[in-house]
Amino acid sequence: MSECTHDCSTCGQSCGERTEPESLLQKPHELSHIKKVIGVCSGKGGVGKSMVTALLAVLSQRMGLKTGILDADITGPSIPRAFGLKEKAAGTDTGIFPVRTKTGIDVMSLNLLLENDNDPVVWRGPVIAGAVGQFWTDVIWGDKDVLYIDMPPGTGDVMLTVFQSIPVDGVVLVSTPQELVGMIVEKALKMTEMMNVPVLGLVENMSYVECPDCHKKVELFGQSRRNEIAQKYEIPLTAALPIDPKLAGGIDKGMIELFNGTWLDQLAEAIADLQPKTHE
Repeated sequence: MSECTHDCSTCGQSCGERTEPESLLQKPHELSHIKKVIGVCSGKGGVGKSMVTALLAVLSQRMGLKTGILDADITGPSIPRAFGLKEKAAGTDTGIFPVRTKTGIDVMSLNLLLENDNDPVVWRGPVIAGAVGQFWTDVIWGDKDVLYIDMPPGTGDVMLTVFQSIPVDGVVLVSTPQELVGMIVEKALKMTEMMNVPVLGLVENMSYVECPDCHKKVELFGQSRRNEIAQKYEIPLTAALPIDPKLAGGIDKGMIELFNGTWLDQLAEAIADLQPKTHE
């Protein structure tokens, strides 16, 4: 038996002095009472995570749930634009107040703090991760039934920080039909397994286009792999979002709260029924 280094994280032996690793979870602001935290993520950018986050938040709000969105995509924040938010976030010595949308969804995003929306965020990874942590600890979210976190692309610093410091109850993965994208999403899937965070559903964006005349669905980017991936990783729910100009237009015009569609209803209901775990 080798000499004890007193570093249990690198030792596989079991002894009387062994201790469990210290939790890195942080508490939200003292005036925040959040029941459920749902992450929306993927292994790459451009697949529609922000749109899925916005749609799920709108559906939750329509169900009567008190809903918020934490925009963790610091270098590419798009949630404020989807909701047409122009007002800047305000703060006091107590904390930072999120900006509320027309239907009552509270949003915190870096673009709500920048003087100009088009200013680039030229920060290193640890600084970006720290900003996301502050959106959890310093923002006064109030009473929330569900808080959605719009994750940045990839499996790097920010995603790791979120999973380690914020008590995420489950994640929704977003993909597109291409095989390469499916492979990249599987990387995110394996990361959620490593972090012991359950996957609630898989949303395939740009899954098909529907003919306005005959209503035939055409798979422009090839055959869907969502059911294959869901079966392989035992993901309980899947959903398919079409290529719909009305959805894109709703995002561009800041009117996503007016969307009509039942594509994500089942997933939103599953999130609403998820056993709450208060994060205070």
